[in-house]
Amino acid sequence: MTTSATPGTGPTENSMRRALKRARDGVALDVSEAAVLLQARGADLEDLAASAARVRDAGLAAAGRPGVITYSKSVFIPLTRLCRDKCHYCTFVTVPGRLRRDGHGMFMSPDEVLDIARKGAALGCKEALITLGDKPEDRWPEAREWLDAHGYDDTIAYVRAVSVRILEETGLLPHLNPGVLTWTDFQRLKPVAPSMGMMLETTATRLWSEPGGPHHGSPDKEPAVRLRVLEDAGRSSVPFTSGILIGIGETYDERAESLFALRRVARAHHGIQELIIQNFRAKPGTAMHGMPDAELDDLVATVAVARHIMGPAACLQAPPNLVDAEYGRLIRAGIDDWGGVSPLTIDHVNPERPWPRIDELAAHSAAEGFALRERLCVYPEFVRRGEPWLDPRLLPHVTALADPESGLARPDVLPAGLPWQEPEESFTTTAATGRTDLHTTIDTTGRTTDRRADFDEVYGDWDALREAAAPGMAPERVDADVRHALTTAADDPTRLTDAQALALLHADGPALDALCRIADDVRRSAVGDTVTYIVTRNINFTNVCYTGCRFCAFAQRRTDADAYTLSLEQVAERAQQAWDVGAVEVCMQGGIHPDLPGTAYFDIARAVKERVPGMHVHAFSPMEVVNGAARTGLSVRDWLTRAKEAGLDTIPGTAAEILDDEVRWILTKGKLPTSTWVEVITTAHELGIRSSSTMMYGHVDQPRHWLAHLRLLARIQQQTGGFTEFVTLPFIHTNAPVYLAGISRPGPTSRDNRAVTAMSRLLLHPHIPNIQTSWVKLGVEGAAEMLRSGANDVGGTLMEETISRMAGSSYGSYKSVRDLIAIADSISRPTRPRTTLYAEVPEERRRAARSSDGHLPALLPVLD
Repeated sequence: MTTSATPGTGPTENSMRRALKRARDGVALDVSEAAVLLQARGADLEDLAASAARVRDAGLAAAGRPGVITYSKSVFIPLTRLCRDKCHYCTFVTVPGRLRRDGHGMFMSPDEVLDIARKGAALGCKEALITLGDKPEDRWPEAREWLDAHGYDDTIAYVRAVSVRILEETGLLPHLNPGVLTWTDFQRLKPVAPSMGMMLETTATRLWSEPGGPHHGSPDKEPAVRLRVLEDAGRSSVPFTSGILIGIGETYDERAESLFALRRVARAHHGIQELIIQNFRAKPGTAMHGMPDAELDDLVATVAVARHIMGPAACLQAPPNLVDAEYGRLIRAGIDDWGGVSPLTIDHVNPERPWPRIDELAAHSAAEGFALRERLCVYPEFVRRGEPWLDPRLLPHVTALADPESGLARPDVLPAGLPWQEPEESFTTTAATGRTDLHTTIDTTGRTTDRRADFDEVYGDWDALREAAAPGMAPERVDADVRHALTTAADDPTRLTDAQALALLHADGPALDALCRIADDVRRSAVGDTVTYIVTRNINFTNVCYTGCRFCAFAQRRTDADAYTLSLEQVAERAQQAWDVGAVEVCMQGGIHPDLPGTAYFDIARAVKERVPGMHVHAFSPMEVVNGAARTGLSVRDWLTRAKEAGLDTIPGTAAEILDDEVRWILTKGKLPTSTWVEVITTAHELGIRSSSTMMYGHVDQPRHWLAHLRLLARIQQQTGGFTEFVTLPFIHTNAPVYLAGISRPGPTSRDNRAVTAMSRLLLHPHIPNIQTSWVKLGVEGAAEMLRSGANDVGGTLMEETISRMAGSSYGSYKSVRDLIAIADSISRPTRPRTTLYAEVPEERRRAARSSDGHLPALLPVLD
């Protein structure tokens, strides 16, 4: 029962009549109308359910399965019943002492898990539902000791390992319910499970924050935390199950707000595969044993309202074992799925409520005119979508069990174990594919199209993004004293307050001119007048990527006309060519290719070092580091250690964009969050792997974001000393999806470029002495202007720059040594070549660069 279900507090007859009419007419409901409809009873409830059923039926027809209600034949595996939370209605969770008394370990052993999975496979089950408590090692020393004794860093590592064994030894598909996950956890688990889930339960914060609430004392039940998990699942392209728990003390308004929160996430990322509407059942021995069960009418009304809110395409489930054979009412209210049903295991969360028999479910469904069909743990829509929603290592397991046309389960197939491994043909061991000369032809014939073929699907919901971006696009008013801020900057830039720095980031006209002069003076005192440059070659080994960054025009699907992938031999050959013309560095980055093994990065670094031992390998952005670590199952620290052993020298501090998640989640769909970027960078620095630092600006950001970004970089540098330079990266808008969709600005203005360059010099002083400008993004004249505004480095020769060119930069794909020197000559500044670490370049390298002028157009492209 909800707290609003008390006499005299129900909706008026008129409000109910209006809300029912809007539902019948298919008009979008708001929260207040949904709250009214949640209280429908009697004839009103029948009216509401009938309109919800019509919405459901339209969705099933559009999906190609009219008159079908689904279920998943599963086994329930309670991997551990320990948990750090203390939900007041839960009997699933227990304590170490009770587990010992009952003869159980802190976790189920792999043998125990596989015994259940094998028996389930023999019975035709296709889903292994792995459920466990949240982060038990954070609360229980016994859990930590078990994990340590068995060689696992944390619970997630064990979940991953046992999932692999289930796939390989039984063929069942793991559906993971490990509770609250971080973005990094999703990257670790995505390769081993086609779907995951976590109930939102409610967005009513008071039920978590107030003593006596059902979630009080449970850190993982904070609504904001759980919504973040749902967002991260969508960003990571993980088919995800969620839902609400009704009758735990929430009001009707709060219940409606929970449903709308779920709709917002579903629309933003298109990743919610099903919603469970679960009714509270009081259990003896719990703090809430005296609470009344949620009434059936309450459940039916909630299902119907959820159907209206979520729409025809949504999949709605109500657990059949939590109702007393009232299946018909749930069907008539708009559900289209019964959830997981096991012929073998009990429902360990509700052990007092046995599963109905599958033939019983089929009979009840048929009585309402529906055929019962088996599905997999991953819903048909996501089976048909394929990449990036299904990892390539899981595709053989899913396709072995899925009907190729419907995406539902093949009822005549018994699961059988299949190897879980990297794709048989890694791109690093095969011949190059695709348009491998893109770095040259883009300057002549250009791109084949201005956007990816899946522009309207891969990036999430553009309307939701416009709404999220709108507040950040509004102009800001700054009233601080610019004159006083300039005086402080000239006297001692380390004393600039945030208010003063923000005022200077807004400076224009004479104030901007004065700011740039001050920054140039600080530059002169810090590093002198010499402009540095590096003879380097970019090697972007693949542009196949499914991450979904909305600012990126480089990423392609593997079937796109502009897609390409280099072989290991071609990477090594490019490094050799660069060495022959005087290069001291190769900068190697690529897309997050779905077939890319986590060890491929080691192979790439090793290939370069074996061919050219003296070449500095500056490679792999923090996003690539996390991808490699997730795919190998290694920690970031261990992965970086192995990469260093393979030949990695430094890493680029790209993938930073703006280090503010408010902006990042508009710019990117699946890229790593700020905290993970910081973790990778600081870990690399601790291991002696230095990095650059970057900021991409001029899109949906504001000066306050620039300030916070620069302050964060300064703090990291004070902590680690690992940054070699700061690189300003003006946003290239021309072919960027976020611009083509009408959301971002058309790149930064000249004022923005000067202000960012000058303020990066001042705010990073004296911690990061080298400020680099980007000729490929600004051109020769723009780069020269930045050298007058505080920058001291003009970047590198690049030789085959592709990323900015695909985004629409018109300044070419390479610069010769003479070209770079000419930029400095135009402002009467001396130059010198440098290494990645800003050291002196050996004379032998200087001679090679002078003789070739540092570029190699005659040797490109490399083709088999």
